[in-house]
Amino acid sequence: MSSVSKSISSELDFQSMQFAPMQATDLAEVLAIENAAYPFPWTKGNFLDSMNSGYETWILRDASRNLLGYFLMMPVVDEAHLLNITVHADLHGQGIGRVMLDQVVKFARGKGLASVLLEVRPSNQRALVIYSRYGFQRIGVRKNYYPAALHTREDAIVMRLPI
Repeated sequence: MSSVSKSISSELDFQSMQFAPMQATDLAEVLAIENAAYPFPWTKGNFLDSMNSGYETWILRDASRNLLGYFLMMPVVDEAHLLNITVHADLHGQGIGRVMLDQVVKFARGKGLASVLLEVRPSNQRALVIYSRYGFQRIGVRKNYYPAALHTREDAIVMRLPI
């Protein structure tokens, strides 16, 4: 664990955490977390496109302004499509993902949306457990959805949470 990560986790205070709209100036930090978290990460262009399209693009910081995580959500008809939600790898298991999912649901309800939809890799067992515990239900599979090692593809499990 890096010294920055130690200072983040030792000072973790849920009351002082603050959400803010993602800005272009946040992207260096966002991309550092993204690149550490995924073998096939989003690019700076993916994040900029989402921001420029008016999607809900949010970051979560602690009182010391350390970036804890982020999420991007796209409203589609009557549903929120959670495009990306990521917690700093050194902070997994501390409830930050739940805090962010709570915010996703809050935003979706505020827009009058009826559910939250997401895709997740079958290989991402940690995320599958979190989503299931939160109340998401498996509703389908998107075949060959994600890029995978050796120029192969991995399916996506589609999950929905009625709100």
